[in-house]
Formats: sequence, C-alpha cells, structure tokens
Amino acid sequence: MENNDTVNLLKECDAGAKMAVASIDEVLEKIQDSKLKQLLAESKSHHEKLCSEAHTLLTQHGSPEKEPSPVAKGMSWLKTNMKLTMDDSDSTVADLITDGCNMGIKSLHKYQNQYAQADHASKNICKKLVSMEELLCKELKDYL
Repeated sequence: MENNDTVNLLKECDAGAKMAVASIDEVLEKIQDSKLKQLLAESKSHHEKLCSEAHTLLTQHGSPEKEPSPVAKGMSWLKTNMKLTMDDSDSTVADLITDGCNMGIKSLHKYQNQYAQADHASKNICKKLVSMEELLCKELKDYL
C-alpha cells in the first residue's frame, strides 16, 4: 500500500509540475514587465528542478513519469489563448497563472489526502510543490 501511494503521489506531483512549466511557457513571451518575466522564469526553473527530483524518485521505485492530462492541457491552452486574445496585458497573465496555481494547490491537497500512506520523500516533494505554488500566487498579487 505504501509503495502504491508513494508512486501515485509522485506521479501527480510530476504531472502537476510539468503542467506548471507548460503554462508558464505558454505566457512567457507575452509578458512586458521584466520583473514579472524574471519571476515566472525563475518559477519555471524551480518547477523543472522539482520534476527532476520526482523523476529520480519514480525511477528508484521502477515507475515511469506521468504526463499532464491531455484534457487539462487542452483546456488550459484554450483558456489562456482566449483570454490573451481579448487582453494580452501582464495583469491577464498574472490572473491566468494565479488560477493555475490555485487549481494545482487544490489538487495537491486532494492527492496528499488520497495517498496518505506515501513515504516521507514523496510527501516532501508534494509539500515543496504546494509551497512553490502558494509563493507564486503571493508574488503575482502585485500584477493583478
């Protein structure tokens, strides 16, 4: 049971971090403010590092990585492009990323509860990802 919870939690964290990287990539070139661009580039780098940590642990458990759901990626792409077509301001970018962070935080808390028997290392990965998302939301408030 513990091993399955561990692998499942790691897979969800991996997919969530990859979704964050894809979402940031989607908007990075549209940003005008250099500080916002730097903030999101740094966040992307932190998410990529966390993906690498999750991948290493998944490999140790003999499990493959997990890609984000194609439906979730498609919905995110559609929402992002529709909103940015109507208003491509930095405020819109901050709003979109904040929404993504909030959805990620909610999902991660759900997975923490669902996979309660996961090992310490995978729980730490999940906590790190939640903290990263919460911090990014806080830092984006000035751009909303």
